[in-house]
Amino acid sequence: MISQDQLEIALREQRSSPKMLGEVLVELGFISERVLGELLAESSGFKRFNPDSIIVDTSVLKNLPKEVASRYRAFPISLTSSDKGTVLHLAMADVYDVMAIDQIGRYFPVGTKIIPQVSGESDIQSVIDKFYGHELSIDGILNEIENQTSDEAKNMMEYTGEDESIHPLVRLVNAILLDAVKEKASDLHFEPEGNYLRLRYRIDGVMSLVRTLHKGHWAAISHRLKIMSGMNIADKLNPQDGRTSMTLGSRKIDFRVSSLPTAHGENIVLRILDQAGLAMELDKLGYSEACLTMIEKLLRKPEGIIIVTGPTGSGKTTSLYAMMTHINSLDVNIMTLEDPVEYELPLIRQAQVREGTSMTFSRGIRSILRQDPDVILVGEIRDSDTATMALRAAMTGHQVYTTLHTNDAAGAIPRLIDLGMRPALMSGNIIGVMAQRLARRLCKDCVERKKASKEDCILLGLDPDNPPVIGYAKGCDKCRNTGYSGRVAIAEVMPFNYEIDELIVANSMLSVVRKKAMELGFVPMADDGVQKVLDGIISIQSLIKAIDITNRIQEKTKTQQE
Repeated sequence: MISQDQLEIALREQRSSPKMLGEVLVELGFISERVLGELLAESSGFKRFNPDSIIVDTSVLKNLPKEVASRYRAFPISLTSSDKGTVLHLAMADVYDVMAIDQIGRYFPVGTKIIPQVSGESDIQSVIDKFYGHELSIDGILNEIENQTSDEAKNMMEYTGEDESIHPLVRLVNAILLDAVKEKASDLHFEPEGNYLRLRYRIDGVMSLVRTLHKGHWAAISHRLKIMSGMNIADKLNPQDGRTSMTLGSRKIDFRVSSLPTAHGENIVLRILDQAGLAMELDKLGYSEACLTMIEKLLRKPEGIIIVTGPTGSGKTTSLYAMMTHINSLDVNIMTLEDPVEYELPLIRQAQVREGTSMTFSRGIRSILRQDPDVILVGEIRDSDTATMALRAAMTGHQVYTTLHTNDAAGAIPRLIDLGMRPALMSGNIIGVMAQRLARRLCKDCVERKKASKEDCILLGLDPDNPPVIGYAKGCDKCRNTGYSGRVAIAEVMPFNYEIDELIVANSMLSVVRKKAMELGFVPMADDGVQKVLDGIISIQSLIKAIDITNRIQEKTKTQQE
């Protein structure tokens, strides 16, 4: 799993660290925490703990306090008694920690046999937060703050960051951030109104109200958030940007923080960047088999530009990172230019565009070309200079990956022409364009499958007299009664060949380009989405919210009439 050089680096780091070698390897990015757990389970003979499929006996949690479980990085799964004695199944980050096993055994009946199970530290912390009821602690801290005297409340505003473990304000903010991570939110919104503070999460692309707090808490909370993210706490009249991070187990979670002065006070939004919860494999993003095959075919080409298009929040960056992970190896030099660098990837040199400096996209590409790269990732093509430099990099034998804001794959052509690209130079250098959207995935635990209604058949372009069985959102405790859990990509991949290149040089209409691409195996995004509805992956409601299928309905109706 690792090279000899990586082992030497890890051993050197371990000399100045109390951590185990496996933890150091994960921290350096040489292996993932899941791989480490699988290898430890295989070598030790213990079972592997799977937090997604466990049924926890909640009564066993009363024996072991949450603080003890967190201290020893262990989680009690089940406690069973029989004629042969009492057995405790215990998930542990370090199954060889005899002292931890001994200390935890004191909280259970004498003679209890403890059977460890191998688990990653982040999985341990995740189930501790989930089953020990982290949400209740927020209410408890709020009650503690409500009962403070006026002098204590005043001291909260003068808080400077010391004694974090006991200060209620720090515990409140940390509890809210951790709760947002636990709920798999992508964004956390603090929205002050006239007399109250609204707290909302964006989960699976949809905003949901979590709780409403008294406006009196907001001054102290915003003060704390600005201190954490390195903002100027005295400036409340100008927009500010900052960044902070927290450690959850061994998971490092970054937060991009933005404040904006509004009529009722500063509005603060945090973007949650949880790399451990991010799917970095192409086959985990929900692409259809046809799309995945097409993407892998494009990735094998030695040179040219691959463009990922879509609106903000459509998963373009995640798709690019998954592509980089797919081609990443010791014999390839991959360099990126991003604004900003959202996730750190091992082996990849990542540079960041910075406002107010000479480090722009176009100048950054010039510098990267002198760094002997094989693959270049440009975060976004925003102007003519960036497009020209990206094209020049592709013409000199490099693989270039970038993003563009267009409605579909074919729309990238007029957009690049609008940026000053000549069709003759584009042909032969663009090897493929992918467009995508994100649709909410139906919850697997409560999806309701039944025959499609007449209206749904019309939307899907199918015969109402022969309706298919499709999935509908229902709602359960596991999906917060929404009927949805996670998101899946709806995509179209348009590969460019000499026939498409000739149409571009001839300045042909986009409809002609699309028709030729479909003859070559191109599947439009609307058709990909409809197939996911028929497969029961998404509902027709989430499809309609993700993409515009009116053109497809019109085309199907016209074909049926003919």
